[in-house]
Amino acid sequence: MRADHWSEGAARVGTRQGLMAKSFDLAADAYADAVGGSMSSDSLRRIAEGWGRRVEEQREEVAERANAPAQRGESPQARRVIEVQPIAGQANLSTDGGMVLIRGEGWKEVKLTTISEVEVRPAAERPAKEDGESRRAQDPLVKLKEHSYQAGLWQADTMARHQYVEGLRRGIDRCPRLSSVNDGAPWIERITSLNFPEAVQILDWRHAKGKLWTVSKAIFGEHSPEGKGWVEERINHLWAGDITKVEAALEELDLDQKRWPDEVRQAPGYFEGNRKRMRYDEFRAESYPIGSGTVESGINTVVHHRMKRPGRGWERSNGQAMLAGLSELHSGRFEQAWKDTLPSAA
Repeated sequence: MRADHWSEGAARVGTRQGLMAKSFDLAADAYADAVGGSMSSDSLRRIAEGWGRRVEEQREEVAERANAPAQRGESPQARRVIEVQPIAGQANLSTDGGMVLIRGEGWKEVKLTTISEVEVRPAAERPAKEDGESRRAQDPLVKLKEHSYQAGLWQADTMARHQYVEGLRRGIDRCPRLSSVNDGAPWIERITSLNFPEAVQILDWRHAKGKLWTVSKAIFGEHSPEGKGWVEERINHLWAGDITKVEAALEELDLDQKRWPDEVRQAPGYFEGNRKRMRYDEFRAESYPIGSGTVESGINTVVHHRMKRPGRGWERSNGQAMLAGLSELHSGRFEQAWKDTLPSAA
């Protein structure tokens, strides 16, 4: 029996349910269904958050070790992080943020990084679209799978440390092909370039396309046929990697006027500044992913499903503990992480 009088088996089941359910009350119900006994929601909460704190302590220790300066006599080939499900071929990492409510602080950003194995299949295996031919019909089918995650209430530089650890854990620093698809946030580009300078950085296709629609709606109107024609032609140029034509079309609109919203006025600089990350013709030809859907999905499944709840929100330390546990659960490492946090035998 543990110090809290629960067996390890009961605590493990309770913790898993506490991470999976949308509330600790629902988790207590699920626990009763699973084991035929009862555990109060308060007990389950203490057990789940307590385990998350141990996971958080361990990942901070690993981050400190992984990011420490090289030591005298340390081999350059030495691995500071134990690899788990390393990716041998092509990989992708994407990073993003989502909001959760923290007591006494308001809505705060949770930063999450997602690392995935990339599988490239022949174009013939691409499913046909019901409403006609897909724009990507002739491109190889690029699938992302075997995802792992790290999420936390971190500033950008702290996120960088944990992104680096997760990358080493998956072995992406040794992958022959590595990409990083993200939105246009400068902090994401900065930390990814610092950790994995070899990664081919790609601006998420939907974000780039959405920027053109924003300009079109502001200039031509919400449902203007002229605006639709304008934006579709620009999207065709963007798809073909001809960013100079997109930039020229934006310059013709004379967007630098105070009457336009900031997002519209900044659009020319957005495309000019991200030119290297918008070479979509090259990225597609080289079978790189061009969408950041995996990390956006991760924000929903890893963070929002469990962490968005009514009421006053989470105490910061408890929220961070839950995020540490959720990262391991959704990375498929819960059982191993549980074993790693058990007290050492005397």
